[in-house]
Amino acid sequence: MAKLAIEGGKPTRSKYLPYGRQCLDDTDIKAVTEVMKTDWITQGPKVAEFEKRVADYCGAKYGVAVANGTAALQAACAVAGVSREDEVITTPITFAATANVVVHLGGKPVFADIKEDTLNIDPREIRKKLTSRTKVLLPVDFTGYPAALAEIQDLARERKLTVIEDACHALGAEYRGKPIGSLSDMTVFSFHPVKHITTGEGGMVLTDNENFYENLKTMRHHGITKNHPDQGLWYYEITQPGYNYRITDFQCALGLSQMNKLGHFIQRRREIAARYNEAFCQMEEIVIPPQGNGAKPVYHIYVIQLRTETLSVDRKEIFEALRFENIGVNVHYIPVHLHPFYQRQFGYRKGDYPVSERYYDRAITLPVFPGMTGKDTDDVIKAVKKVVGRYRR
Repeated sequence: MAKLAIEGGKPTRSKYLPYGRQCLDDTDIKAVTEVMKTDWITQGPKVAEFEKRVADYCGAKYGVAVANGTAALQAACAVAGVSREDEVITTPITFAATANVVVHLGGKPVFADIKEDTLNIDPREIRKKLTSRTKVLLPVDFTGYPAALAEIQDLARERKLTVIEDACHALGAEYRGKPIGSLSDMTVFSFHPVKHITTGEGGMVLTDNENFYENLKTMRHHGITKNHPDQGLWYYEITQPGYNYRITDFQCALGLSQMNKLGHFIQRRREIAARYNEAFCQMEEIVIPPQGNGAKPVYHIYVIQLRTETLSVDRKEIFEALRFENIGVNVHYIPVHLHPFYQRQFGYRKGDYPVSERYYDRAITLPVFPGMTGKDTDDVIKAVKKVVGRYRR
């Protein structure tokens, strides 16, 4: 067996391979530069065009583009009425922004543990967390694998709650044959560079609810309304304190160009994931990502779990050995309830969510992005087998 790079051997790759990266070409650059030559570089016609393009793709009536995915989450929670003392139920296995926006609005994030077989929030655990203060259910389509939306929506209807779906990982995914973005009261996307398409930074909220749509537009623009012709064309009012969550025209031009490639991007991610699945499914030391169950995932990230009981070391050693092989592995995510702020502010403790914590202790994210070549994919597989083989019991 080849000597590991961490032990002084030759790395699998000579050049570092990141876990994710944007995929841009000359058509993207041209789309941006053309807008930069016009009169509109912010809040111009490309914004509305991009909103319609994404909404149509996902089967939603309305889209509101904003500065980033976090802004989209906060705007959605705000127009759903989340405020002081309200509770929002979400998963601990998410980027902290999902919970942070609730805190910024004065609410309390209440976590419900995940299902081991899907890594998404468990509807049975949601039911245990419901109280008279619950305002919103906020499932996350973790890794691009849709949450159990039918069961979650049943709970929401039963309690007259709003469902805000954090689909920042899931543009292009399907749930029971329907596109993500068409199923929840509001659905949030991110266009960060490692996501399925990018606008640099950027986000969007999709909805079929006209009232939510109008309020989201107002929230994005400082809370300003201008539909007061009897007062004069110059006149505007602040109907509620909003934010400056505006996105630029040149960002939306980039987004439109990227949408032309989304089908290819998703196909390539699925091809890489299929190669990984084939390579790792028979390895007793590795648990591959969830499959089927009515969901058609899009692999924003590809996460394996290590059966550490079959290894002589824990996740940390495997992670570091893979980095020495120049494989840019990562970990998604530290459970939110384990962060110091959430422990200090809300009293969460290690042990509160055992399925999430077990997942975290075993998880490693492997590289997956459309620009990866066949050799890149083979290098990842080779490195994982090399490292896991070295530490096999």
